[in-house]
Amino acid sequence: MGIMAVLMLPLLLLGISGLLFIYQEVSRLWSKSAVQNKVVVITDAISGLGKECARVFHTGGARLVLCGKNWERLESLYDALISVADPSKQTFTPKLVLLDLSDISCVQDVAKEVLDCYGCVDILINNASVKMKGPAHKISLELDKKIMDANYFGPITLTKVLLPNMISRRTGQIVLVNNIQGKFGVPFRTAYAASKHAALGFFDCLRAEVEEYDVVVSTVSPTFIRSYHVYPEQGHWEPSIWKFFSRKLGYGVHPVEVAEEVMRTVRRKKQEVFMANPVPKVAVYIRTFFPEFFFAVVACGVKEKLNVPEEG
Repeated sequence: MGIMAVLMLPLLLLGISGLLFIYQEVSRLWSKSAVQNKVVVITDAISGLGKECARVFHTGGARLVLCGKNWERLESLYDALISVADPSKQTFTPKLVLLDLSDISCVQDVAKEVLDCYGCVDILINNASVKMKGPAHKISLELDKKIMDANYFGPITLTKVLLPNMISRRTGQIVLVNNIQGKFGVPFRTAYAASKHAALGFFDCLRAEVEEYDVVVSTVSPTFIRSYHVYPEQGHWEPSIWKFFSRKLGYGVHPVEVAEEVMRTVRRKKQEVFMANPVPKVAVYIRTFFPEFFFAVVACGVKEKLNVPEEG
């Protein structure tokens, strides 16, 4: 009996490996078929995450509409996508659109241009975002408004223009790439956190409103999206709870990981995804069920930051 078990173990492991390989291949093919021939609009396509989303959806055979504020960088992205396209697989030439979401006046015109070109939009990926860090009293109201325009009013304006087409066709998906700060605020990022709270609230409400029309609304909230070449150091406990939390929060997620998660979200029609390591996830629950403790920890962190002695 013991010898048989030893002989069966390699076969069992081989079988499990085979099943995992088949699952991965089926998932990969399913991902591509989910966006094949679909019109996919990606805002801020020239950002790190925007480029990775463009790569993933272009490979999947989507008809891409790439939006960005800089035409030269859009053209560079276009050339990169065309150069790596596999001739044996069906891919489509991306359409480039110059769009600054903080300029609300031009958003409607851009949306109408896309609809006139393709007749519809199947998937909208709201990715654009403007960040600002500093004490609330030192940031001008004009800058607060600019952040709200880019992170809230811009995305919802684009969504509102494209939404009637989705409703009339009874199909479509809207993806909001948000941030952990849509769940709770981090000091010195008041306007940014406010814009992310507002965006999350809008799309949570919209999800319920359009469900009867078979339009899917998804939110993907990573902690922070780090640059390509920054990798987290090995974590360790620090004397300050706030320092430990800040380190974990600041590591962020690589753009490739987020882009792949966006594709999975589209394929599986997920409603909400929260991409974070365990510490930020625990912080969300603490903020919900033990708010006084959470506020005390955050306040201690601010005091430590303000009380750091200057050199010399």
